[in-house]
Amino acid sequence: MTDLVSVAKLAGVSRATAARAFSDPHLLKESTLQRVLAASDQLGFRPNHIARQLRTQSSTTLGVLLPSLLNPVFAQQLQAMERQARLAGFGLLVATSDYQAEREAAIVEHMLRQRVAGLVLTVADADRSAVLPTLAAAQMPFVLAHNVPQSAGWPSVCVDNRRAMAEATEHLLTLGHCHIGMVTGPVWQSDRAQQRFLGYCDAMQQAGLKPFPLIEMPSHTRSDFQQLRPRLQGANPLTAVICSNDLLAISLMGAAARAGVQVPTQLSIMGFDGIETGEHLSPSLASVVQPSDLLGACAIDMLLQQSSGGPRMLAHHLRLGESIAPAPRSTFVNSRESTCQRTIK
Repeated sequence: MTDLVSVAKLAGVSRATAARAFSDPHLLKESTLQRVLAASDQLGFRPNHIARQLRTQSSTTLGVLLPSLLNPVFAQQLQAMERQARLAGFGLLVATSDYQAEREAAIVEHMLRQRVAGLVLTVADADRSAVLPTLAAAQMPFVLAHNVPQSAGWPSVCVDNRRAMAEATEHLLTLGHCHIGMVTGPVWQSDRAQQRFLGYCDAMQQAGLKPFPLIEMPSHTRSDFQQLRPRLQGANPLTAVICSNDLLAISLMGAAARAGVQVPTQLSIMGFDGIETGEHLSPSLASVVQPSDLLGACAIDMLLQQSSGGPRMLAHHLRLGESIAPAPRSTFVNSRESTCQRTIK
């Protein structure tokens, strides 16, 4: 097994210097530090930063891993986290994974190298994460934000994504929509999107309707109208879509307008997150609102209190907007659609 002595030998430094590269890198010359890190990478050496962290004095820095700061829901959450941490005498070390699960381990390792006292994480998929079991085994405090692990009781704070999306779908059903689709980014990058799709399916099946296949866009924040266009054509076109987040919905509204599809008279569009920007659009965006400020503050409080025992569910609500309207009357020209209309009344 590769050890620190081998790293030191390859880098041409003493074992003490090699150890310092991982414990106190700021004390080394940049050229020396880079030699040790290069030797570590070449030999596949991974120091146990978690164990070292538990042996050192307490830190006043908390690590925060987010998928992106392009989505205002994460930016708003981060602002609340920074404020709450500052009140408790802590600062934040922030990094983004760009929804790439393979980056999460390297980011967490870097944060532990900086001696963070605990972590707030939004990972791609909590049940498949390689990082979380390691942190839990080492008793490193962490809280998940937005994630809800289905097979482990790790502390988390979130809304009920499945129930929230079911309620959004039910509202469109009451407006007479039977052909409702769901649009998301790469679903394997977001267990939140997976839970929201399940909620959409729950509502459709409860109404006696077959859910439509998920419409996956190449990005979580930008739509490709060509992916949706075929679903808007033919004998039974979609009359409404629900997006897995507001940025995707806003992008889709713009793409629909450029394609000559009128929102909401031809296509109703609903988002998820409730970001403020959606209210300023014309038409304004209907959305499921989750309390980003409260979620961020709760995550910090739970981390500092070292809470355990599963998820804390926060309340959500539906924000009605001008981007949704009753289904076009032409939807009900045949008996099948008339049956659907009677079912949902």
